Amino acid sequence: MNTVRTRIPARLDRLPWSRWHWMIVIGLGSVWIVDGFEVTVVGSVAGRLSEPGSGLPITAAQVSGVAAALYVAGACVGALLFGWLTDRYGRKKLFIITLAVYLVATAMTAFSFDVWWFLLFRFLTGLGIGGEYAAINSAIDELIPSKYRGRIDIIINGTYWLGAAGGALLSVAALNPNLFAANLGWRLMFGIGVVFGLLILLVRRNVPESPRWMFIHGRDREAEELVDGIEREVERETGAELPEPGTEIEVRQRKSTGFGEIARVMIREYPRRSALGLGLFIGQAFLYNAVTFNFAVILSKLFGVPADRTGYYYAVMCLGSFFGPLLFGRFFDTVGRKPMIAGSYLCSGLLLLGTAWLLAGGSLTALTLTACWTVVLLVASCGASSAYLTVSEIFPMETRAMAIAFFFAVGTAAGGIAGPLVFAELTGEGDAGRTALAFVIGAVVMILGGLIELALGVQAEQRSLEEIAAPLSSRPERAPAE
Repeated sequence: MNTVRTRIPARLDRLPWSRWHWMIVIGLGSVWIVDGFEVTVVGSVAGRLSEPGSGLPITAAQVSGVAAALYVAGACVGALLFGWLTDRYGRKKLFIITLAVYLVATAMTAFSFDVWWFLLFRFLTGLGIGGEYAAINSAIDELIPSKYRGRIDIIINGTYWLGAAGGALLSVAALNPNLFAANLGWRLMFGIGVVFGLLILLVRRNVPESPRWMFIHGRDREAEELVDGIEREVERETGAELPEPGTEIEVRQRKSTGFGEIARVMIREYPRRSALGLGLFIGQAFLYNAVTFNFAVILSKLFGVPADRTGYYYAVMCLGSFFGPLLFGRFFDTVGRKPMIAGSYLCSGLLLLGTAWLLAGGSLTALTLTACWTVVLLVASCGASSAYLTVSEIFPMETRAMAIAFFFAVGTAAGGIAGPLVFAELTGEGDAGRTALAFVIGAVVMILGGLIELALGVQAEQRSLEEIAAPLSSRPERAPAE
């Protein structure tokens, strides 16, 4: 392959914010809304699916435990499979394919007639969503200017909670027996997910391939033409001439990066960063599974809240979680990654410990427990989003999608597969003490993630991706491992 010199990264990083960037945010970031909707659907319908007449011979524990674990397992497999394909064949091809997988699997879930069918397509839905994580986060970070990358990534990941709030509110109507039959309402919920996905597909067709990926993989002329067009569009919109770009980089083009080289980069060159990624992902996965996957069961078993009313409580909690990134996201670019990430992990863990203490002491009602959850997740949602931000910017470009996939898969497998199974067992009987124990487990692991960030965090704010981790294909000597 050829050796090329390019200023494409510097040209993209010096762009002012424009309508073109909004198109990227809407076309790619909207997948998090779908994911939030999907997870909420399962939590919302758990109680109704286990009732007679639902059309499925399934228990609430199977829905919130086994089905949730299979969804997460599918997401882990999908992240690894499609993450590798994303680094090899490009961001755009894969974020179209993974969305198609999600659409088909969700549609088939709505037609479930037996437990095995429901569980199978929950796994396949997760497969598509997991692939989205790798393709989408890598593309977003490579297209958004470094000045805005932190806040945009945090806010985009936080839109998960818009989908969750929408799913919770829609479940109130869909699960109302006066409006829909018991065997129909929950199917409509999954059908709505398909409609959301189709709308995203219409916007996503206009999102281009990552120019950073293109020039590495022998498509440097196309990449230059693409960036020329973006610059002309931005200049027309702003009416001002763009400043000169910064330094150029020299790279040796390649077709793919093997698993051996990826493992060497993560383990030998960047062991501290690898430990950081694992700590952040495991922490946020345990906290969220301690609180969210079993929310309907907790409210109904502990406080007697009807299944068709839990959506109101959950929607309030979700909106609080969405406003966290909106309020604090910009500080990840100004105050800095390390203090903000560590602070969000530590504070949310301590707040959840306080919630567990109040619950075990019998001091909470359904309303006050929801208020506590809202405050916890207002802070924790920034921490969860920052896990994806961190691993997407601290490894070389050739391994970016696979790095996201690896840390998502390993961290989420630890917290997202074991979590639902353990927490479903602890919360399924409606015992306040056992439910509080689930909260304590999530809180402690989250606090450990915050301590790991304090020790190993990388100051990546307002730095180009190539400065944080030089491409493997660069001719100059790479930055020292951290």
